Amino acid sequence: MKSIKFFSLFIVLLFVSKTTAQEFKLGKVSIAELEQKVHPKDSSAVAAVLYTKGKARIEYDPSDGFVTLTDVEARIKIYKKEGYDWANQNVWYYNITNLSEKVSFSDAYTYNLIDGKIEKTKLKSEGIFDETVNKFRARKKITMPNVKEGSVIEYRYTIKSPSDRLIREWDFQKSIPVNYSEFMTYVPEYYVFNSRQKGYVFPKMTVDKRPRSITFNNKDRVSDGHVVKTEYSTEKVDYIETQTTYIAQDFPAMKDEAYVNNMDNYVSSIQHELSMTKFPNSPMKMYSADWNSVAKTIYEYDSFGPELNKSGYYEDDLKIVLAGKNTPEEKIWAILNHVKSNVKWNGYRGYDCDNGVKKAYKEKSGNIGDINLMLTSMLRYAGLTANPVLVSTRENGIALFPNRTAFDYVIAAVETPTGNVLLDASDKFSTPNILPFRTLNWSGRLIRKDGSSEEVDLMPKKTSSDIVFLSYSIEPDGKVTGKTRRQCTDYNALMTRDRINGLKEEEYLEKLENKSGKIEISDYVRTNEKEILLPTIETYSFTGNNFCELIGGKIYVSPMLFFANEKNPFKQEIREYPVDFGFPFLDKYNITIKIPEGFAVETLPTGTIINMQDNIGSFKFNVAADGNTLQLSIAHQINEAIVTTEQYEMLKEYYKGMIAKETEKIVLKRI
Repeated sequence: MKSIKFFSLFIVLLFVSKTTAQEFKLGKVSIAELEQKVHPKDSSAVAAVLYTKGKARIEYDPSDGFVTLTDVEARIKIYKKEGYDWANQNVWYYNITNLSEKVSFSDAYTYNLIDGKIEKTKLKSEGIFDETVNKFRARKKITMPNVKEGSVIEYRYTIKSPSDRLIREWDFQKSIPVNYSEFMTYVPEYYVFNSRQKGYVFPKMTVDKRPRSITFNNKDRVSDGHVVKTEYSTEKVDYIETQTTYIAQDFPAMKDEAYVNNMDNYVSSIQHELSMTKFPNSPMKMYSADWNSVAKTIYEYDSFGPELNKSGYYEDDLKIVLAGKNTPEEKIWAILNHVKSNVKWNGYRGYDCDNGVKKAYKEKSGNIGDINLMLTSMLRYAGLTANPVLVSTRENGIALFPNRTAFDYVIAAVETPTGNVLLDASDKFSTPNILPFRTLNWSGRLIRKDGSSEEVDLMPKKTSSDIVFLSYSIEPDGKVTGKTRRQCTDYNALMTRDRINGLKEEEYLEKLENKSGKIEISDYVRTNEKEILLPTIETYSFTGNNFCELIGGKIYVSPMLFFANEKNPFKQEIREYPVDFGFPFLDKYNITIKIPEGFAVETLPTGTIINMQDNIGSFKFNVAADGNTLQLSIAHQINEAIVTTEQYEMLKEYYKGMIAKETEKIVLKRI
């Protein structure tokens, strides 16, 4: 994948500073905090984190060995009703047999100022409950009582994890301002963690080392040849613990912006990944040092690499599927359709197998790993050079740093002389190199049989088109009657099929009518709905009474009707995050307008061309008049899936000019 300028914004910047932590204590809510009506630095804030502190420590437990304990406490101010959601907190935890974590809330209170006095309401047991997220995770949820505008809430929770390898990510930013955020880690010398910061603003960091010790109580049964007795002894082991403190003050709220793939990618946070362990009298054990070692570790999982070697369960079926298929293209398409037809996605992600490929094939259901590792195995069986590609979905975030949890998905890649063909059999509308939108997230990592790996660009290069033929006539009273033909290719076609899927035609048309300015649709016909290698085509007739303005005997109409872009999605003066369109696209409109008898054109928009630098995109608007008929040709093309922050101002001005032209009125006058 080519270098992207804004990636440098994620480079780790560690500021070493002697910072003294502020004194915050639960239960010490002040009248001043309760009286505050607006946030002093962000008057639009609906709530704010007054302070939050977290401590993650790896400690020795006599019963369980080294475990990870995480303590968190927070104080949040509610300014407006829109901020009431911040009174509902939840903490996820692993809930599986070999990794059962425990979460407990305590010291949870709501504070209000009543007649100049502080009123304190305790969270009761009915406000605490557990909820299953999936087969691997659950979450503990609380709903704070007696919340009003002006309330301050406080709570504390502890997570106990039986694993000594998991330090949770800590976010220093939220969608509301954060006045003070502190995170501390306590790590024994036996562990080496890689720490990574991301975001645009960074906390200050200090590091201290201090001696610690563990006392082991031993009980042994000994015999002198005649009498067996119990002897007790103690053993003290000294070690060095590293304490790292991160402090963030007055961090701004994360502001949602248009075309951001996942806001979490840009939140200021700290992540930790276990790199190695080095216990006394034991060899060092390496974990995640770089992407190659991560990929090799994953490939060697019993639920990953070995599953690719299983073929007996499908061989007889696949021989029939491949009969008469000679070219790589024929084999790829046949195998992709075979898997899609026989194994349905159960909704669970994951790069490794859940049920295992054999069971998933038999039961016709599996997770992403089951389906796409099975697909990869079949492609290899057919003589193709196929390998799995680890992916982090858009929802999961960008895989910035080498670690095994960076990925949550896997697809298949077939190497061909013209490049990789990327495949995903979990989506019934996907085709070769047209993946589900959820997977279009910068880059993935291809793993080969020998354990080597390489980065694979996931962002589409081919332009997906949306071509509209629009023909309509205008009546003297402003009523519009016309016909539309809309043709979509590639990703636009996939998204159209997704929108249509599962909806009754009447329901779909009702949504389309409302979205298009309350038009009335008739003669609706849909073509190639299931022929997924072909473009989707929709045709229909329509009437509408809301598109023309009658002023002083003149008719004013925007020629694109309900297809015009009316609002600029890029309003911020400064864009902090890259613009992610997902894929390159072309929106093209061929419009024919018949003006009513007795009218002539008084004002007609002029033609224009807007080109962005570096071939980012272009807008072309052409119009011609021929008697009572107007012809318009309009094209809006974006050539890059991702536009950098450095190019934002240019993109913003481009959209401003485009929207001004698309919404410009044609004026018709009586003759």
